[in-house]
Amino acid sequence: MTEQAPDVSVVIAVHDTMPYLTACLESLVGQSIGRQRMEVVAVDDGSSDGSTEELARYAAAHPGLFRTVRQPASGGPARPTNRGTELARGRYLLYLGSDDWLGPEALERMVDAADRWESDVLIPKQVGEHGRVVPQGIFERTAEHVGFTDSALAWALGDTKLFRRDLVTRHGLRRREDLVIHSDQPFTLGALLHARKVSVLADYDYYHLVLRRDRSNVTHRAGPMDRLRGFTAAHEVLDRSTLPGPARDAVRARYFSWDVPQLLQAPFLDEPPAVQRRIVQEIGRFTERHCPPAVFRALPVPARLRLALARRGELHALCDLIAWEQDHGEATPVRRGSRLYAHYPMFRDRRLALPDALFEVGPAPGPPGWRRLVPAPLRRARRAVKRALRRARRDGLAAALRGAVR
Repeated sequence: MTEQAPDVSVVIAVHDTMPYLTACLESLVGQSIGRQRMEVVAVDDGSSDGSTEELARYAAAHPGLFRTVRQPASGGPARPTNRGTELARGRYLLYLGSDDWLGPEALERMVDAADRWESDVLIPKQVGEHGRVVPQGIFERTAEHVGFTDSALAWALGDTKLFRRDLVTRHGLRRREDLVIHSDQPFTLGALLHARKVSVLADYDYYHLVLRRDRSNVTHRAGPMDRLRGFTAAHEVLDRSTLPGPARDAVRARYFSWDVPQLLQAPFLDEPPAVQRRIVQEIGRFTERHCPPAVFRALPVPARLRLALARRGELHALCDLIAWEQDHGEATPVRRGSRLYAHYPMFRDRRLALPDALFEVGPAPGPPGWRRLVPAPLRRARRAVKRALRRARRDGLAAALRGAVR
């Protein structure tokens, strides 16, 4: 008789995550779904801190629940995650960080909801531990069906989700093993774009993402160039799988309003000049290729300024901007005519000659000062008189008087 496949396979890539690994494994042992409906596939990527022994201890204590394999260290999570995916037998796949953990009812609730809704991808509510920041926009409500244009889906591109295994295998979705970081983003983006239905569960703390106390998570150790390679890979998937339009723009807006400008914050100033020049050059190319004007115009002013300076190769001005913000924060708006502009030091700087549009915050909120008390018709009449006076000065008082006599 053929052994029945489990409902869900939890895939864990493990590399030197003690003591956090213990809490991760313990959260799986206590899942309410029952061991007959789940399996844990743990791939030990050359650990040397006791993680190997901890996996063996749990596998021995819970026979049939854990499947563990060991391989030489690969330098990133992509290769062990790919191998775990190949070994998994469940109808659904859940990718769990080896320093993260699940709520006791997480798997049962997720599988039941995905079956009920026939979801291809299901996003469970995630919370941060030990100061880990997790964007919460996508978790505003439980929803059977969400997309890039009606939710914060573009901000949820990590692989911390439940995926229908058939979706992954049918489309040949894999992590790119040449990426040190963000290999999950192009994978997840491909799954979301191919999915017939993406759902959200926001009714329970399903997935607890942990920031290690020494901040040694790979997502906090990777450098700017590694991150840019991950962003580029995600945009290659986006270009292949979408046509120009709102969904594509929503994903682009996420990267250019947050991910890319984050590479040009205070730590950038500590990089050697040669590295700074390379980062600026690559960001400029990336922006030129992937950030269309409509997306660029809608970005916050600090992001627009950083990207524009990078495209122009203005390294010194970029460093000055970052240092100025460190001391002053974001610039306060200043009114010029009917518009508000962020009053950065380079606003209307003659040498840089940056267009005012880069600094524009939006329309000024009504007339300033005494103008609030003057009715609109009188303001229009006053403007007409001022225009007439300017014409008089331009054409000469005599000519203006001759015109009046006629």
